Amino acid sequence: MRIGELAATVGVTTRTVRHYHHLGLLPEPERRSNGYRDYGLRHAVMLARIKRLTELGLGLAEVRDALADDAGRDLAEVLAELDDDLARQEAAIRERRLRLRALLDGSGLTAEGPVSPELAAIFGELTRNPEPAMAAKDREMIAFLETVAAPEDREQLLSALRATADVPGALERTHEAYALLDALVDVDPADPRVEEAARALADCLPDEALEGMGIGQLDLEGTDMTGTGSFFRAFLDDFAPAQAAAVRRTIELLVERAR
Repeated sequence: MRIGELAATVGVTTRTVRHYHHLGLLPEPERRSNGYRDYGLRHAVMLARIKRLTELGLGLAEVRDALADDAGRDLAEVLAELDDDLARQEAAIRERRLRLRALLDGSGLTAEGPVSPELAAIFGELTRNPEPAMAAKDREMIAFLETVAAPEDREQLLSALRATADVPGALERTHEAYALLDALVDVDPADPRVEEAARALADCLPDEALEGMGIGQLDLEGTDMTGTGSFFRAFLDDFAPAQAAAVRRTIELLVERAR
């Protein structure tokens, strides 16, 4: 058989056959006197085996190992590992589909992007229109924290937010605090309204929320609290100077209260 006939018989392309030659997966037959290579049944059997292995999901390096002369035992091991990997992928796909279904059902799709159904429900309880600009900024940061937090930290965050949302009058109180922060855009950081806004914001968080978030363990002298930590500095840089001063003061008040 010529290369085109071999490829057609097995159901691959001639380019694939040449690629397997290049990788050393499929031996090349000697050229005949007319210059053409003549493929035999053994080439077709080996090419078909390579095709079956790649269709199972093996990489070409794994296929090479499976085709080694002493690979009878190794092939079963390789296929078992592949089966385990496919099972993990299958479980991950099921989880992703469940999350997508929740988004399509409207239980996680918000202006801040896809968030967990739990966080979307809390956002829904603490959102009203029109709302202060600071409210949207706060939700954006919370969505960010949920995305990057470790699982245990994420649970603490959601627990603290749930405790906050469950306090009677939480919506009104948080939006009043946000409005005070909005009003600090063009204010001097030394203005008394900075302290007023910080205290109003701190009052939005009940003691249960502080316990769940571990606020009392924060180090006010540490880099993150003084504003020299890279993340905290970037966070504060997103605010006007007086707003940043109010946020920093809010953290100080919460730490003092938690202790």
